[in-house]
Amino acid sequence: MPLSSYRDFDAALAFAASSVEHTMDRLLPKGDTEEARVFEAMRYSSVGGGKRLRAFFVLAGATLFKVATLSALRAASAVEFVHAYSLIHDDLPAMDDDDLRRGKPSCHKQFDEATAILAGDALQALAFEVMAHEDTHGDAAVRAHLVGDLAKAIGAHGMVGGQMLDLLAENRGGELSIGAITRLQRLKTGALITFSCTAGAILGKASEPLRAALAAYAHDLGLAFQIVDDLLDIEGSAAETGKTPGKDQAAGKATFVSILGVERARAQAELLARQAAAHLEPFGEAADLLRQAAGFVVARRA
Repeated sequence: MPLSSYRDFDAALAFAASSVEHTMDRLLPKGDTEEARVFEAMRYSSVGGGKRLRAFFVLAGATLFKVATLSALRAASAVEFVHAYSLIHDDLPAMDDDDLRRGKPSCHKQFDEATAILAGDALQALAFEVMAHEDTHGDAAVRAHLVGDLAKAIGAHGMVGGQMLDLLAENRGGELSIGAITRLQRLKTGALITFSCTAGAILGKASEPLRAALAAYAHDLGLAFQIVDDLLDIEGSAAETGKTPGKDQAAGKATFVSILGVERARAQAELLARQAAAHLEPFGEAADLLRQAAGFVVARRA
């Protein structure tokens, strides 16, 4: 049953997660050669956990343009490999230094720091290998477009740049303006979400106005997502979120919540979710799952 046949978001998200996990399992390296330890670390950190929300965005966007299922699943898997790599590196002692991820020991705690770094590197490389393969799309120009946009989303002007800003912010005693925090999070979190939301349009060779509508949706949704993350750092528990709560507050980091306060931050997240949904008007009822996703993002507890 294709994703487009679902009307309930929770069921659609579960179906997307299951489908992508199956595809990821097939794409991950296997074997008992000497380098198998890094294979194990890659698998440990990328399958068997997570909401797969970014993968859902790829698949839901792809349904809008009648993209072949295999193409959408491969692109979604590549995004999840990138996300897993980013989490491995984010948890390292040199970065956010977190011992818990998705309710289990972080990769560097389960294995060791060197293996974790290599696993993250290998997952990023695998993502580009998958995206560039002809099974992802028969048109080389489309594959090049995907590879180029993903590289921009996670590079120095995207996710990596946002992580650099985040590290610098820790040394400023939480003295960041709301504009600076917004830019940081648009890069660190929002750039990959934007790619996830627009990948289906690239696969489907959609017109620029439709791609722009999805990018606008992702822009507002990405900020709402991060505000809720900041709220969960204060209000959530390790059992709910699968990671250590209270770390941002303990480190004195500037967040949306530290500047706006809990109630204003929650109201802002809800406003952004409504704005995100409004950008989907050109797609009509076909984008209903993406509209429901906006509500899910602000109501989630993990």
